[in-house]
Amino acid sequence: MYSAIAIMADTPPQLLPARELMAFTLASHILLVPFGVALPAITLLMHYRGLRKGDAVALLLARRWSAVMAVQFAIGIVTGTVLSFEFGLLWPGLMGRWGDVFGLGFGVEAWAFFLEAVLIAIYLYGWRRLRPWTHFWLGVPLPLTALMGAFGIIAANSWMNTPRGFTLDAGGNPVDVDVRRAIFTPMFGPEYWHFVAGVVLTAGYVVAGVYAVGWLRGRRDHYHRLGFTVPFTVAAILTPVQFVLGDSIARSVFHKQPVKFAATEIVWKTGTHVPEYMFGRLHADGSISGGIKIPQLDSILAGFSPDTQVTGLTAVPASDRPTAAQATIAHWAFDIMVTIGSLLVLLALWYGWCWLRRRELPRSPWFFRCAAVAGAACLVTVECGWITTEVGRQPWIVYENMRVSEAVTDTRAASLWAMLAIVVVVYTLILGTFLAVLLTMRTRWRAADEELAGSHPEGSPEGDTPYGPRPSAAAAAQDHGTAHDDGGRP
Repeated sequence: MYSAIAIMADTPPQLLPARELMAFTLASHILLVPFGVALPAITLLMHYRGLRKGDAVALLLARRWSAVMAVQFAIGIVTGTVLSFEFGLLWPGLMGRWGDVFGLGFGVEAWAFFLEAVLIAIYLYGWRRLRPWTHFWLGVPLPLTALMGAFGIIAANSWMNTPRGFTLDAGGNPVDVDVRRAIFTPMFGPEYWHFVAGVVLTAGYVVAGVYAVGWLRGRRDHYHRLGFTVPFTVAAILTPVQFVLGDSIARSVFHKQPVKFAATEIVWKTGTHVPEYMFGRLHADGSISGGIKIPQLDSILAGFSPDTQVTGLTAVPASDRPTAAQATIAHWAFDIMVTIGSLLVLLALWYGWCWLRRRELPRSPWFFRCAAVAGAACLVTVECGWITTEVGRQPWIVYENMRVSEAVTDTRAASLWAMLAIVVVVYTLILGTFLAVLLTMRTRWRAADEELAGSHPEGSPEGDTPYGPRPSAAAAAQDHGTAHDDGGRP
């Protein structure tokens, strides 16, 4: 208790508002990341299905998802730009000393961001202006640029967790930088693939959840069936893969960041036969209250044997490890992530069992209720994963090389608190506008479908769409004569 108070007393007053500002902006931006990285791939998968099978409904879904993708990208520009400025404004010590070592990752992300903006514009412009397959192939680089952007960001973050690729001179400044080692650190591979699988299945569950709600409300047409099945199948396939990748990254943390592992598992003293606590709260004296204790499981999970030695928090001085409160936060975030992941595995197995047996969707409404909330649950896991990574690394901003307090700005705390208040208001308005735009688009699309359904009662509202949606039956008739110039019906 007294050591924690002493540590807090030594920190500059601007540290807390700087942390809160960075945490809020990053927590807001990270909710958009799964769609920026994964929605292009899911959209192109639906686009390919529409062209390959001549399915106009699939093409309509792909075009509508591309519109959502563009709106999301515009919002991501704002939140991402704010974050890039904050790195320099809030943490000048980090960028000033270490920017030459790990800054290349941010450069890669910036180039990917620029290319993605150009490709999204081309893809949106191409609907009904390019031949179908030409349009599709011009969109194929979109997911690749999104993955390249993720490459840059994860390279920077993994370096902060396991810094490599430099030596320190007499003044403690990095020299002899090896860019390759600085990018491909020991944590890069586990972090990158865990991140990619996580954002893809999150986007898949969120998109499928929209159509699961429609299914529960009685909309059982081909449009809702297809809109649910394609993204949910992608997410269901990746869910058990992600569970394995999550176990792999936890084991990498055990080997490369033992104190961080001790924080996420609230292990106080180094030893073997260490129990696993599901939830629970760590106190400053090392005692644990609440939670479910499973004997020896932590050692077994870490090294496949109860004799595996797990490093405890007390293996390092109090100033070099997370506080009891920080360890509890990281532990709860980790356990929530694992719990939700386990439930999603069961949901994916339910879906796979029904599909393999009958080649049709599960019939129980409870399945679709679970599917409807799976997307929101995945967004919670994305937040929890970030909390585990960042809070578990405390007090280091560069693991074992620079503390957060050493990197923070000299700006007055009052100014930072005022900036945080402004950012909260602005972000609330931006995210509210984003949701309002999406709801407006949904309303307009539903009205267009109902109008076309009335004009073509024998088929589905989307059944006569040659390539992409038409705003009305009259427009559809007018455009029919020029459809063959655009490549005709796929």
